[in-house]
Amino acid sequence: MAWALKLPLSDEVIESGLVQDFDASLSGIGQELGAGAYSMSDVLALPIFKQEESNLPPDSDNKILPFQYVLCAATSPAVKLHDETLTYLNQGQSYEIIMLDNRKIGELPEISGKMVKSIIRVVFHDRRLQYTEHQQLEGWRWNRPGDRILDLDVPMSVGIIDPRANPTQLNTVEFLWEPSKRTSVFIQVHCISTEFTMRKHGGEKGVPFRIQIDTFKENESSEYTEHLHSASCQVKVFKPKGADRKQKTDREKMEKRAPQEKEKYQPSYETTILTECSPWPEVTYVNNSPSPAFNSTPSSFPVAEGNGSPNHQPEPVVQVADNLLPAATPQDAQQWLLRNRFSPFSRLFTNFSGADLLKLTRDDVIQICGPADGIRLFNALKGRVVRPRLTIYVCQESQQAREQQTKHENGDAANNTFFIYHAIYLEELTATELTEKIAQLFNISPRQINQIFKQGPTGIHVLVSDEMIQNFQDEVCFVLDTMKDDTNDGYHIILK
Repeated sequence: MAWALKLPLSDEVIESGLVQDFDASLSGIGQELGAGAYSMSDVLALPIFKQEESNLPPDSDNKILPFQYVLCAATSPAVKLHDETLTYLNQGQSYEIIMLDNRKIGELPEISGKMVKSIIRVVFHDRRLQYTEHQQLEGWRWNRPGDRILDLDVPMSVGIIDPRANPTQLNTVEFLWEPSKRTSVFIQVHCISTEFTMRKHGGEKGVPFRIQIDTFKENESSEYTEHLHSASCQVKVFKPKGADRKQKTDREKMEKRAPQEKEKYQPSYETTILTECSPWPEVTYVNNSPSPAFNSTPSSFPVAEGNGSPNHQPEPVVQVADNLLPAATPQDAQQWLLRNRFSPFSRLFTNFSGADLLKLTRDDVIQICGPADGIRLFNALKGRVVRPRLTIYVCQESQQAREQQTKHENGDAANNTFFIYHAIYLEELTATELTEKIAQLFNISPRQINQIFKQGPTGIHVLVSDEMIQNFQDEVCFVLDTMKDDTNDGYHIILK
């Protein structure tokens, strides 16, 4: 290998040859002269080697990706050449993301003319915060009840279908789109970067976020689980107008720098191109469990509907005894939350016992769960019942007669007699509901009550209708008289 020693050349020729080959073969010089003359660390430290290495384009730059996402927001000019771009956003402002189809002819033919699913999420750029993401997001939910971290501005978006936002994933939205058609989606980020920094003396530096988009195609089961492409960019979010001020400040600082210093920084681009990245590791977002659409009602939980059928037995539905007890273990508390339709918050209260939950104040649960679910959870914890729309008091006529007879036999004065009344609470204000409640009072089936009448003027019997019940005065008193129906085994009820 010591070819220089074998050639019949003078020392001057050898030296000139080495000088000519210096720029082209640094490693060859190191091998020729041996480790005793130069170490490889010295060679790697040479400025010319560093410059050549930095100018080498990575393999990914030449790779054509199937999709490209462009965030319509300017990049910061205060970012060094080889660092990732940084984009400033205003809190709550709508920003457009253009979804571009970059496929070559014949590439991915299986998605031609078909929909793909994209999931946009706002995540932490700092790996330290990524490890504690769940705690950070729950803390944000506590401080901002009822708000979301990421929203879609659906009216401004173009070409998206079935936009959805899961109420338990505040930082994620998803939608379907067809790559061959023009598509752009407008997003709004509602959290600011300083909300996740430790408060010390004011003026804390905000943490950077990442906007990541993961795109999937359908599998054989028509589920969007096969990953196609992922890309992300680094952003910081400021209070309204704060991003504009920060961009202006960075631009003014760069203008004051010397020309040699400016060359070390990237120019500011009008748009931000999301760069390819690994898909988000969380796997729960790729399932096809239905999530509330943007045009759905705010409540994502099914509401129990009343059954007006006379065959309906109300006793099993009313879960009066399902109160959470202080002695309940965390496992019992989890079951209680699931039974009472608080499953989205079961993970948050994983280690809470019954006593822990019952110690929470109304303000506590509202801050944790938001106004709507917070009030519902507080009422459930305290065993609150809904005030009925109408309350009537009834007493059986046979019982009243027995009471009067007993009093007279004992020689008591008539004005000292008292009668036992039972309260009936009505919610629907219908004759069917009244029939059910009276049947429950008599311990009979509602089918055994044929008609309910109200005694009117001159003793006439007026059939009780829904409209009549709606005109009853609250806390009105009736004496119930039962009359056997001759045609069957049923009864007629008369309200006196």
